[in-house]
Amino acid sequence: MSRIDTLRKNYQRVCGLHWDRNVAGPQRVWFAVYDKEDERKLRLRLPLFEEATHQAGHGWHHIDFTNAFAEWLCSPPYSDYAESYFAAPARLGAAPLSAFKKTVADRLTDALKTVEPGDSTVVAISGVASLFGFVRVSELLPLVEGHIRGRLLLFFPGVYEQDNYRLLDARDGWNYHAVPITAGDGEVRR
Repeated sequence: MSRIDTLRKNYQRVCGLHWDRNVAGPQRVWFAVYDKEDERKLRLRLPLFEEATHQAGHGWHHIDFTNAFAEWLCSPPYSDYAESYFAAPARLGAAPLSAFKKTVADRLTDALKTVEPGDSTVVAISGVASLFGFVRVSELLPLVEGHIRGRLLLFFPGVYEQDNYRLLDARDGWNYHAVPITAGDGEVRR
């Protein structure tokens, strides 16, 4: 069985458990952690995660952040930054990056607020690797966790070790209270 198939099986097991409605926002977040090399394989198999969610009796809403930065950079009024960004990407300042983070958080918050039935739906996010260098997941989640009614599933290309998450194995990790779902055999913690 491939690592992605094992991850899907472990996800299906977690999704099928009873959903406690009285847990805090961070405990409603699930991280599906997989090797960054498996990104394309995961994307190909995303419909299997949706199917597993429906089999567990829950709704599914998918958001892909792969093109979020490009869409933001091309939209007014932020398109003013495009020319200077392409001339010198490293010089993109704190103000534009803060505006981008707010745009991403708003998009996710809108989905969390409007998806129905909210308390029985998984809002799944893919494409977080495309946010790397612009928005830290560790900064994004606190902005939206108060709006999670069902569960938030974050497809996370990186590493989960010793209660720490590292996106793309690139930065020091951070500890978060999410439920980690990994591709290890039977390795699901609550």
